[in-house]
Amino acid sequence: MSLPTLINMMGQLITAPSISSSQSQWDMSNKAVIELLEDWLSHLGFKCEVIKLAGPLEKYNLVATLGEGDGGLVLSGHTDTVPFDEGRWQSDPFTLTERDQKLFGLGTCDMKGFFAIVLDAIKDMCQSPIKQPLIVLATADEESSMNGARALVESGKLKARYALIGEPTSLTPIYAHKGIMMERIRVTGKSGHSSNPNLGNNAMDAMHAVMSELMSFRQELKAQYQNADFAIDYPTLNLGCIHGGDSPNRICAGCDIDFDIRALPGMSNQALIAEIEQRLPIIAERTGTKIQLEHLFPDVPSFATSLESDIVKACEALTKKKADTVAFATEGPFLNQMGMETLVLGPGSIDQAHQPNEYLALDQITPMQDLIRSLVRRYCLEA
Repeated sequence: MSLPTLINMMGQLITAPSISSSQSQWDMSNKAVIELLEDWLSHLGFKCEVIKLAGPLEKYNLVATLGEGDGGLVLSGHTDTVPFDEGRWQSDPFTLTERDQKLFGLGTCDMKGFFAIVLDAIKDMCQSPIKQPLIVLATADEESSMNGARALVESGKLKARYALIGEPTSLTPIYAHKGIMMERIRVTGKSGHSSNPNLGNNAMDAMHAVMSELMSFRQELKAQYQNADFAIDYPTLNLGCIHGGDSPNRICAGCDIDFDIRALPGMSNQALIAEIEQRLPIIAERTGTKIQLEHLFPDVPSFATSLESDIVKACEALTKKKADTVAFATEGPFLNQMGMETLVLGPGSIDQAHQPNEYLALDQITPMQDLIRSLVRRYCLEA
């Protein structure tokens, strides 16, 4: 059998739904996408290992390896997509549609299209003598929990020297991004009739003190940490949503606030949480309330690869673009934890990701394939 065309492969990947979400009504398996990639990569001579993740749904990672050695290159992407807005697409999100020199479909740029581009780029190189391994990595649940990447770190199985993550960066090399954590603070007071404040203990009043403390902490972080390589050159703390009480004439018994923190490279998510946890008991004692901190999902560390790394220098030369930073998070920190010097670089723009009518511009494909071939030659064939 011969490998399908690039457009045919991309079309089949788009047609296979693989949404991941924290909302159970959207969350689904990525098995169909993994099976397609396994079939195509096996045809090219790769040794494929499909790894099932823990959990009730069938979620899988795929590690496809060509060649042997302790160096080499990983070409990495995630197989899941975000949910889509019903009725806001001009075409079926699960059908690859070409118009205006663009390919439309859910996952075209973020990031199923990357896999089709990779396979089409390397199909004629796979019979060449391999000096160091070429690995294609396809992960699950990047868009929700990053459990696929976390599982790989825990297993310690993946070994290589360099890694390229094909997230949409408009073909700009990305060497660093901030981390992210999403947290909830829950204040529990006591309800009562609002005509007499002494009948209860207002959780919303205590939350006012919590919010003031968080805003004070935010200013401390901004004053203490800066990195001029980022457009927003300081760590951010955003108060995202608040819920509390049930009626104007009842003393509020409970109030929750959800917030996120995006830390700069070099900062510890755990240290930031510990600092917040240290401040809350003081407010609880002063207000006579119960205050708890909860994690909304496991944190993602910040990511940074040295600007002196060979893969950064190589991709700067190939793209003729200086390596940059981004605000969004990727699986980069997890690949770095496994000992790989990692760069994020891919076709398409993040501006089109997570949007109705997501698309990949056709003029992004050839430059991306040229870059992939150059990296494979550099790290796998000539290494």
